[in-house]
Amino acid sequence: MGERARSGEYNRRVGIKTHEIRHRVLYAETDQMRVVYYANYLIWMEMGRAEFCRAAGARYRDMEREDGVLLAVVEANCRYIAPAFYDEEVKIETWVERAHPRMIQFAYRVLNASDDRLLAEGYTKHIVCDRELKPSRLPARYRPLFGVGELRRPDSSIIPAAAALEDL
Repeated sequence: MGERARSGEYNRRVGIKTHEIRHRVLYAETDQMRVVYYANYLIWMEMGRAEFCRAAGARYRDMEREDGVLLAVVEANCRYIAPAFYDEEVKIETWVERAHPRMIQFAYRVLNASDDRLLAEGYTKHIVCDRELKPSRLPARYRPLFGVGELRRPDSSIIPAAAALEDL
């Protein structure tokens, strides 16, 4: 889909802290007003999330096939700040904002690649499920990849697990 992945800085305790992909806006992604249709931002977030997981060493496909781990979206939020237009390049930044064995919350920023103007920001919450779509726990081998038990910000500051769980 026209993306180029670039790993963010590496945090050896919990894997990568942010991951960035770039995407050139397709004509098909715009609406009658010639701006990106709002739902496409959620698709871009999914692209960012999938590439974040891949860069962290946990491909969705492998988690599902090999371990029966599914990350079901239970909440999605996107705040639109400025429009993106056809043929502009955007950057999608993704990081894990909150995580514990039963839930992972990813956060996103969509920026204009030419001037770093913020276009949108949001998050998605995912509950960990098994193959039968019943709530489950993230297998121990994946927990360090997602920083389970920590709240992280793009500036890499970490809040202890107890504080991270207060808002859940």
